[in-house]
Amino acid sequence: MENFLLPLLISFLSFAWYTNQQQHACEIETAFQFCNKSLAYENRVKDLISRLTIEEKVQQLINDAPGVPRLGLPPYEWWSEALHGVARTGPGVHFNATVPGATSFPAVILSAASFNRSLWLKMGRVVSTEARAMHNVGLAGLTFWSPNVNVFRDPRWGRGQETAGEDPFVVAEYAVNYVRGLQEVGQDGNFSTVGLKVAACCKHYTAYDVDHWKGVDRFHFDAKVTLQDMEDTYQLPFKSCVEEGHVNSIMCSYNRVNGVPTCADPNLLKGVIRGQWGLDGYIVSDCDSIEVYYDDIHYGSSPEEAAALALNAGLNMNCGHHLGKYTEGAIKLNMVKEFVVDQALFFNFMVLMRLGFFDGEPTSLPFGKLGPADVCTNEHQFLALEAAKQGIVLLENNGQLPLSPTTTKHIAVLGPNANATDVMISIYAGIPCKYTSPLQGLEKFVSKVSYEPGCNDVACSNNNQFKAAIEAAAAADAVIVVVGLNQSFEAEMVDRLDLTLPGYQELLVIEVAKAAKGPLVLVVMSGGPVDLSFANNTKVGGILWVGYPGQAGGDAIAQVIFGKFNPGGRSPFSWYPQSYVDQVPMTDMNLREDSTRNYPGRTYRFYLGKLMYDFGHGLSYSVFSKFIMSAPSTVLVRPRDNTTMIVSFNSIDISVLECHSSYLDVVIGLRNDGPKDGTHVVLVFWEPANAQGMLTGIPKKQLVAFERIQVNTGETKKITVKLDICKQLSIVDWMGIRRLILGQHRLLVGSSREQQTMHQFTIGSDAKLSASSSSLGRKCLISYMCHLKINTIIIYVVLFFF
Repeated sequence: MENFLLPLLISFLSFAWYTNQQQHACEIETAFQFCNKSLAYENRVKDLISRLTIEEKVQQLINDAPGVPRLGLPPYEWWSEALHGVARTGPGVHFNATVPGATSFPAVILSAASFNRSLWLKMGRVVSTEARAMHNVGLAGLTFWSPNVNVFRDPRWGRGQETAGEDPFVVAEYAVNYVRGLQEVGQDGNFSTVGLKVAACCKHYTAYDVDHWKGVDRFHFDAKVTLQDMEDTYQLPFKSCVEEGHVNSIMCSYNRVNGVPTCADPNLLKGVIRGQWGLDGYIVSDCDSIEVYYDDIHYGSSPEEAAALALNAGLNMNCGHHLGKYTEGAIKLNMVKEFVVDQALFFNFMVLMRLGFFDGEPTSLPFGKLGPADVCTNEHQFLALEAAKQGIVLLENNGQLPLSPTTTKHIAVLGPNANATDVMISIYAGIPCKYTSPLQGLEKFVSKVSYEPGCNDVACSNNNQFKAAIEAAAAADAVIVVVGLNQSFEAEMVDRLDLTLPGYQELLVIEVAKAAKGPLVLVVMSGGPVDLSFANNTKVGGILWVGYPGQAGGDAIAQVIFGKFNPGGRSPFSWYPQSYVDQVPMTDMNLREDSTRNYPGRTYRFYLGKLMYDFGHGLSYSVFSKFIMSAPSTVLVRPRDNTTMIVSFNSIDISVLECHSSYLDVVIGLRNDGPKDGTHVVLVFWEPANAQGMLTGIPKKQLVAFERIQVNTGETKKITVKLDICKQLSIVDWMGIRRLILGQHRLLVGSSREQQTMHQFTIGSDAKLSASSSSLGRKCLISYMCHLKINTIIIYVVLFFF
């Protein structure tokens, strides 16, 4: 009993000590109105700002904001991270004896492969619970700069593992659900007046997905992006974050977009984020972004002007110190007005106010009683295991998987990632509650395991250890080879140059396959795709992609291999051959194919080349059939106020449509015809009708709906999909305007390598239609370009050719 009580006593005393060390505003009763909890947040924030001197104000614009002792305002560190668990990246989070670790979920790319919204929401809730618990004992902040919602446009991007894949719709759905889980403010009502659990941040805005490739780095990169690609790809996840997820922060990126640094672009910040989307929270720079655009690309004639450019553009918070150093000087030089600083502080403090930072001791708050006992709970760790299992993708299976634990007595576990631990938790991670490596997970299923890595590390620079691995393979009943990458090959500031496995890894698989007398399973641990074409000519019986599966990765891999869990994950990206990297520069931001320059396009929506595995590919140990139970053959759209609709190039600008009542309801039947119970991801793709004239760059197909459904053997489930005609079945023209194409469209249920079912339907109108005239086209074009504040000369040039 004494041994049991002593750790509890130490934990209790440590908890009490850290609680006492945590500082909170308004801990002591004061007459300050900003401490009066009966007043509206807005009034409290205005009162606080009115009490600050200009010197104090500018210091509250940086991430490590100092305190204002005379007002009882303690220092606050804005920079904490929680990409897939509370992370130790950033100065706001610390682990110690009080909280030695936190639940480490898989890298986002693997969780995304589950195509499971409810899982993403639960993950966000678990992470925010642990984040609040750590905050309450002084080990974390309240503002977490997560998630990363950039689109995984190029397979070489080192940070693709942080994202939810290449499809902007999936990325947006992931972002909305994870953000809602983190913030936990409900789904309805006035979000600006509701309290927050923690505050999330969607990053990196925008068109950011080059870190360091062939001498081009993110600090100097100027992303040349068309209006079309911007609207239907790069901006979509951020728009959803704000409008549907009600995120409390957007982080602007290091790069420029069409010549202007994102953190100094008033159109992108004030115009779009604040003006069009209506962000309630604050806009923060990526760390040292202002310094980067001033020092590295000389944007701004002086440090003061660089600060003014950011503030006037709509930036509110500087990760870094540039605004703290130079804003006061910029005000004195009349480059920026003090009211602009006040406005920035208003957005910052409103978020802290909603978090309860100005409400005294955390125990008085809704989440104030959370503590160390709420971190790494069994329930949380079980969810981390579940996330890894649901995400694992079965790429190939010739009937040898799953392995039977009754007939497989001796296995050889080989490969440089076979006993991986740190590699599994990816980047922007914390300290996990515990690790289960693939080797440790597999050892639970068989009586005898022979382990040989075959290589010193993932680089696999020689074949010196091949002999032992080959001998182990020859003696075993089954062989599992765990290959792949790690963060030395793909990470922040580390983009890949090719898509092949490093060093001698391919040769290791080939030689081991020759020696194996039983089934051989290839397990690929990586954040992005690799060229696995070499495996076609080997005795590889099954291939699993496991991403970076988090703290429970080993158990997840073993349970799939031995059939305790029926895989249902789908690839969230396309698997390109190695030849792709020789054909497509990583720095070309265009999504759409261009035959005039032999450019094949990017992602499954536009790529014209041959893929190893398509986006959405994933096999199961069971067989599922899908069929359309009901769906309309015709959908009619109507204009607002029953006015005449202008048809241009066989399409209609959706801004004139009555979109709130335009839906396509499809009922899909899903039957499990196989031998195992399992979950199946129903994917619904849309093939647009043929476009005319200037409507170029239309996607080949586009994912418009997905649902993950549990179906037992012999069971049939019904799935109802409600498609928003304007939002999900519209295309974007070359000017960035969403349009609805009239005519015959198709829905495809299922990915390209599974049994698909097809439904054709027509989009038409029962309203009066009118063809567009040249004068109307000019008027619309002028209006659109003036809105974007494009140079008048460009407008005249375009009109000349229109």
